Amino acid sequence: MVAEGTEELTSLHPLAWWCWAIALGLAVSGTTNPLLLALVATAVVAVVVLRRSGAPWARSVRAYLVLGAVVIGIRVVFQVLIGSSAGETVLFTLPEVPLPEWAAGIRLGGAVTAEAVAFAVYDALRLAVMLLCIGAANSLANPRQALRSVPAALYEASVAVVIALSVAPQLIESAQRVHRARRLRGDSAKGLRALGAVALPVLTDAIERSLALAAGMEARGFGRTRGLDTAGSLPLMLVASMAATLGAFLLLSTPWWAPATALLVGGIAGVGLGLRLAGRRLQVTHYRPHPWRARETAVAASGLLAAALVLGVGWLDPAALSDAALAWLAPAALFPTTNPLVWPDLTPVMLVVVALALAPLWFTRARRLPAVETVRRDRRVRSLRAGAAPVPAAVRPAEALLEPEVVG
Repeated sequence: MVAEGTEELTSLHPLAWWCWAIALGLAVSGTTNPLLLALVATAVVAVVVLRRSGAPWARSVRAYLVLGAVVIGIRVVFQVLIGSSAGETVLFTLPEVPLPEWAAGIRLGGAVTAEAVAFAVYDALRLAVMLLCIGAANSLANPRQALRSVPAALYEASVAVVIALSVAPQLIESAQRVHRARRLRGDSAKGLRALGAVALPVLTDAIERSLALAAGMEARGFGRTRGLDTAGSLPLMLVASMAATLGAFLLLSTPWWAPATALLVGGIAGVGLGLRLAGRRLQVTHYRPHPWRARETAVAASGLLAAALVLGVGWLDPAALSDAALAWLAPAALFPTTNPLVWPDLTPVMLVVVALALAPLWFTRARRLPAVETVRRDRRVRSLRAGAAPVPAAVRPAEALLEPEVVG
């Protein structure tokens, strides 16, 4: 595997992966259909498995799958213990604890219905898939490469964001290393028994990483300025940001599109100028920016289009649609009813959303890792192992044939 510092810029832009993942998270937030959520989760895992790099932090998606399962489990347990008992299909009945009058509306125990459990599973599955989308971005995108495309004025803030985004993958990587080391030492403890033995080495490794990062940033002069005069850049960015926000508000909520567009464009231009002026005072290394090509645009657009489809269909009024459009779009299918409990529908629009989630597989290619030869050729060393058959003289190396034999 090639080191990160010398890796050729052949991978996808990290911001494209983040845009795709966040857009899928927005699409998932607009539905509770378990079929669509399960298909999107499967598509995300497939993209991660087939397009991730060989870095250790790229294998952190398993931890997010476990986290999603824990979220679903906790939500179902709380629903069973203290949730509502809406519905008529009773699965089982728990002993109910009587509560005082001031706790009216809260139930502790009692009948557990299939409708209430299904509602809890649907809602928790949505949150679990959203977490999985964030985990996919952490597994696919290298946040350190995104620093090459950040303006100099945002360098310090972007470094803090990159460090924050790297915490979870690094902790998962440390836990994996500690787990492998314990297995090599013959420690087979699992579950809660192994939590204490794993937590302390992971915490120690995190502290060592923090100290090494602080020393490296100080040695490289992090935050050093040139002393150039950048007066007026901060007021310019503040005024431009307020103008852009006001323009976006007027454009979305009023018919005054002409002044709103002017305020929005002027505000964006002012923010860009302010960032350029503020970046002149920083003395930072200039990296070759990661190229943004057509495939980055395609990957980001696939996620944004999936979010637009789901959110757009959810905003439609079913009463204003024709029978053909209602059968193809079916806005009610995004939120299937659980009381009464019915089987959720899968519409053609949902299949299009799943295909858009899988679109990065067509726009990218798997990274080829160099093959490493691991076959050992030292037959003499292998012959010394316990239980190994002796190496015939015909295949012994010439040096072994010249050694004198010891007669006991």
